Amino acid sequence: MFDWLIVGAGFAGSVLAERIASQRGESVLIVDRRNHVGGNAYDRFDKAGLLMHQYGPHIFHTNAKSIFDHLSKFTAWRPYEHRVLAEVDGQLLPIPINLDTVNKLYGLSLQEEDVEAFFASKAETVPEIRTSEDVVVSRVGRELYEKFFQGYTRKQWGVDPSQLDKSVTARVPVRTNRDDRYFGDTFQFMPLDGYTRMFETMLAHPRIKVMLQTDYRDVRDIIPHKRLIFTGPVDEYFDYRFGRLPYRSLAFEHVTLEREWHQPVAVVNYPQTQAYTRVTEYKHLTGQVHPHTTLTYEYPRASGDPYYPIPMEANAQLYKRYEALARATPDVWFVGRLATYRYYNMDQVVGQALATFERIQSGVPSTARQPEMVVA
Repeated sequence: MFDWLIVGAGFAGSVLAERIASQRGESVLIVDRRNHVGGNAYDRFDKAGLLMHQYGPHIFHTNAKSIFDHLSKFTAWRPYEHRVLAEVDGQLLPIPINLDTVNKLYGLSLQEEDVEAFFASKAETVPEIRTSEDVVVSRVGRELYEKFFQGYTRKQWGVDPSQLDKSVTARVPVRTNRDDRYFGDTFQFMPLDGYTRMFETMLAHPRIKVMLQTDYRDVRDIIPHKRLIFTGPVDEYFDYRFGRLPYRSLAFEHVTLEREWHQPVAVVNYPQTQAYTRVTEYKHLTGQVHPHTTLTYEYPRASGDPYYPIPMEANAQLYKRYEALARATPDVWFVGRLATYRYYNMDQVVGQALATFERIQSGVPSTARQPEMVVA
């Protein structure tokens, strides 16, 4: 008899497994369909000996010291500030849009104090900002929106930005200075020995048993357990009672080249051309020295493994029906991006898992409403 069965060995499941085992002294069985721990953050060495991310780039960043400190128990870190370029009109330009983006794109020589007026001259008045299109056109105008955001978002999400919730493009800032970092968070690092090693360390507790290549539906009725933590798609848990929640999937093409470098930064976006959305070169992330380089080409898909809940109003309403079922299910905690149908960053998932553990410690029942997880 296990005290806990945890479904999914990604951030949500692994963080909770470690806390429950080490702090409560209770036994945990964690199961995952894949043949590895770490969920989508799983990284591995390829045949050339290059450390790469199997499911596309995962960059750790957070403003929450508590979350950084917690993960620091399981890994040392390599400082890394993420930079992204977008191929627009035949040029590689900084994204998020900043002073250099505007000057290079338009052949201008604006100074910082000029850029806000430039954006204001291009911006459109939007009475109520509701969609991802509204966010961008109200800030920088339609031309920059079409060049940098519209095509990329259509590829990534399979719908026009005018149909997506404002939260999607609101994640990407617009800057009036030359700051070309993709994130502005206080803590920006990569696990020194990779994400997989961090997860293995986190789960290396005698009260934790890990079963890979295992579907929880095959074991939930034959392996006795007292309580369940579910981090998979919430609609799947309830056998799609109200229909399937829409998720966006991805396909990855991994390529190793016999040259030292391919591109000047870790990620190049392709909002105007190509079927893929972006190309990642991992040595920028890892700092690895190697005569070859490994890339990943990323192709969004409508079907396949669920990666991103699609933030649209109709989907949110469907999720509320599943959320009501979840809240009525005793001794089952739903945690993570797929289980709560939220477009969370990694640090937010860790924060949600730690908050869930505190609720468990405090005796709050699983049927109580879970607060929104926001990491400043």
